[in-house]
This record gives sequence, structure tokens and C-alpha cells, in this order.
Amino acid sequence: MTEIDALAPGTAGRWTHENTAVEFSEHLAPGEVVLDRQDGSLSIRHRLSSTDIGEALVHRLTDMNLSQREFELALVGLVRSTVTDPVEAWTTYYRNSLDDLLSGSADFAPVHERAEALVRGSVLDLGSCFGFFPLRLAMAGIEVTATDLSKGTMRLLGTVAPHLGATIDVLTADAAGIPVADGYADTVTALHLLEHVEDALGDRILAEAIRIARERVVVAVPFETHATACHGHIRTFDAEALRVMGSRTGLLFEVETFHGGWLVLDTSRVVAPR
Repeated sequence: MTEIDALAPGTAGRWTHENTAVEFSEHLAPGEVVLDRQDGSLSIRHRLSSTDIGEALVHRLTDMNLSQREFELALVGLVRSTVTDPVEAWTTYYRNSLDDLLSGSADFAPVHERAEALVRGSVLDLGSCFGFFPLRLAMAGIEVTATDLSKGTMRLLGTVAPHLGATIDVLTADAAGIPVADGYADTVTALHLLEHVEDALGDRILAEAIRIARERVVVAVPFETHATACHGHIRTFDAEALRVMGSRTGLLFEVETFHGGWLVLDTSRVVAPR
């Protein structure tokens, strides 16, 4: 499956890729989004304005019973068919999303706020996706490196960040094998990443985070009854699962519940054997 080029040239008011077509329509009510499936194709019509494109779209699309790929295509299509210029479209999306996250109105805002309070010193963020959390840190004056397996999202983040006045390093890499030295950053964060991978890969990612972090590793996961497929979740967690994970590292750790679960590892201290 090819990566989506979110910055590719397009047609004003219309975006198509694979089996998905997204189109702006003056015939709909302001803010309306209409989805239609026919013969394996997905058609989305909308009348969104530039003020409508942001993190709030994630919640709306989650309720539309889409596959993970359809979710990704729909989100890119809505952004690109609302604002014609690719960089302007994504800068608008990022700015609106950051406004909602920083004001506390976005669903994910409490997670980012708690994570920012937990980091110490420089930060390397694993599985950054769009990179809202690394951007938040960079705009607060924190030295931060964003990483993700997706070359497209890292290119997007690197392109938009200067337009937001942020200085951020971006690195395309697998979270289980980041090409940086041991102790590269004071803190390594993995926010809502481990629910996307199988147990064995999750263990390798955690080991890599421990290798990179001089002081602490901060892991956040959602607590779900069922994995949310459209977001790419394939496993679920509870507090006990996090405690088991922390115990296996041999490090001092804390587990807490706050808008999901948190595992915070102290990489500077090993638990003394009993």
C-alpha cells in the first residue's frame, strides 16, 4: 500500500486517491459532511470552511464506520479540498488543531497536557504521526525530535513547522530501531503508539525507548474495551498490563490512570534485587 502524498498538487475543491473522492459542495449546509459508498468506492461531499479543518475532524470521521485506510484518505481529502494550496491547507489544519489542543477543547488535549508535564529536558517522541505533541513542545522552547515510520507525515511536519514558527527535528524511522546514540534525549515519549503494534514489537519499542532516554520514558495508551480499528489499534491495555510491562524492565516505574493509562519509567535507576 503506497503512502499518501498529502502535499501533492491537486484540483481546487476536489481530491481523489485510490477508491476515494472528496469534493466541496455549495449545495450542502455549512459544515455538513455526506458520505456515500457504491461498488467499492467511497464518495464524500462536504461544505467545510477553513475554520472547520482541524483535530475535530478526527472525532467526526471516527463515527463514520471507516476502515483505517479510508479514515486516512478521508482526512487528507477533507483538508485538501477545503483549502486549495497544499502548504496553506496543512498549515491551517495544524494551526486549528494546535489551538484546540492548547485551549483544552480537543479530545486529546488532556493527554498532551499531562505528557508535557511529565517530560524532563530534551525529548525524542516515538510514533509522532502528524506531530502535534512535538510541535507543542517546540513552541514551548523545548528541544525535540519527532520520529515516525511514515516518510510522508515527517515531510509534512517538517514543511509546516516553520510556518508555525516552530523549530523541530524530524526523523523517518521505525520506533523499534531509531538511528541515534544511546542516551540521545533526556526523555522519550510514546503517546498512543503501543496499541498500534503486536506485543513483541511493543516490547522492542519500549527497549529502544529505554536505550535512548537518559532520564525517563513516558508511555501513554488508551484504555479501550475493543481496539478502535479505524485508528489502527490492534490491542487493548489496562492498568495491570502496564504494571507487568513496567516490572519486566527492571527499572523504577509508576502507573497511573488519566484519560487512559500511563507508564513512566525512570531510566536512571534500576530496581535493587531483593
